[in-house]
Amino acid sequence: MITYNTDGVKMPKIKKRETTTWIKAVAATYDRKIGEIGYMFVDDEKILEVNNEYLGHDYYTDIITFDYDEGDVLNGDLVISLDTVRSNAEMLGKSYEEELHRVIIHGILHLCGINDKGPGEREIMEAAENAALKLLGKKSR
Repeated sequence: MITYNTDGVKMPKIKKRETTTWIKAVAATYDRKIGEIGYMFVDDEKILEVNNEYLGHDYYTDIITFDYDEGDVLNGDLVISLDTVRSNAEMLGKSYEEELHRVIIHGILHLCGINDKGPGEREIMEAAENAALKLLGKKSR
């Protein structure tokens, strides 16, 4: 089950049923099933607080993924800063909606085992994001 909640922000205009179906389809391409996934949409201040408290990082980010996977079943909490998504969209010349979908699936790809911090991993993640966005019918970068 996938849930969508907010803390201090308005719920983004996403089609929850369509988004959930898409997330399940992307997970299936990695031979994974969806267990309990919780999205929490927040502002920059809240994500900074979460980043500090749980990861010891003192910076803003677009998403923090907490992984509780059990075998091939994806379980996790994904905290997304809508402020950072908006500023990244502007900086990259993308629509807010496209950038939001990219971040939504970015967390799922992390749960599927794709990383983006080591050498060459950013490119692998970006290719996986683009493939996932094509499943939703979005333009790639």
